[in-house]
Amino acid sequence: MRYVFTIRYGILKNTSDFFSTFNSLEKGDQVIIRSSRGVEFGEVIAKVKEIADDTPIENLGEVLRRATSDDIEKQEKISNEMIPVEFKFCQKKIREHKLLMKLANVEHLFGSKKIIFYYLASGRVDFRELVKDLAKEYQARIEMKQIGVRDEARLLADYEHCGRELCCRLFLKNLEPVTMKMAKNQKATLDPSKISGRCGRLMCCLRYEDKVYEDLKYGLPRKGSIVKTARGTGEVVNYDVLQQQVTIELDNRTRITISVSDIIEKVREPLRQKEMMCDQDCEKGHDLE
Repeated sequence: MRYVFTIRYGILKNTSDFFSTFNSLEKGDQVIIRSSRGVEFGEVIAKVKEIADDTPIENLGEVLRRATSDDIEKQEKISNEMIPVEFKFCQKKIREHKLLMKLANVEHLFGSKKIIFYYLASGRVDFRELVKDLAKEYQARIEMKQIGVRDEARLLADYEHCGRELCCRLFLKNLEPVTMKMAKNQKATLDPSKISGRCGRLMCCLRYEDKVYEDLKYGLPRKGSIVKTARGTGEVVNYDVLQQQVTIELDNRTRITISVSDIIEKVREPLRQKEMMCDQDCEKGHDLE
């Protein structure tokens, strides 16, 4: 019998499933794994399931062993001693070669002679001579990986406005697109300083409840609709998605706020002009990725 565990590993906090032939691992245990990149240091997140010995495992990495005290000491040496030196040396060579790139971080894999240098740049960079210098200095396989500002925040930032650790560092596997339309759906302030994360882009948490808001909005009459209520007929001028309430301006110009369930009948859809204005507003919710 084999066992599948979810492991967090790497400087970008990758999470993937790995198989093991032993079942004694618990959440939080530190382990040595073999991933597609090589032998790495990781942490158990969860036990997923048991699988039969004849189950295909081509897409799974392998848990080699629970980390020993020597393994932990080696990983600490890599993090605290080797990586800072490699970072400074690479920065020095970037300046010498006058390359238009910004070094963000360095990852030195646990069990192989492989070093990954993460950098930001506005375009393509010819770093062939830089790689030669790095390979000669460290006698290791060198990989240069270009990243964006969201990955830079995942690498370097710690906490968000809410006081919690960044979602992209804590649990998010993929950084999905976040749009202004999501902020508008939630009636969030459109002040960039309040809805932007540490990366300077729209906060990932705007995605979390977007589907709920879309579903709740589906049952609400659109602005400009004419509806009939027990208190009179009027035009919908506003709505509260979460409370499922609408504000209606009656024929006598007074405004009332009622539950959507109190609407007796929808008399008329919004006028075409208002529909076009709404559609234009929706189109402005472009992807800011």
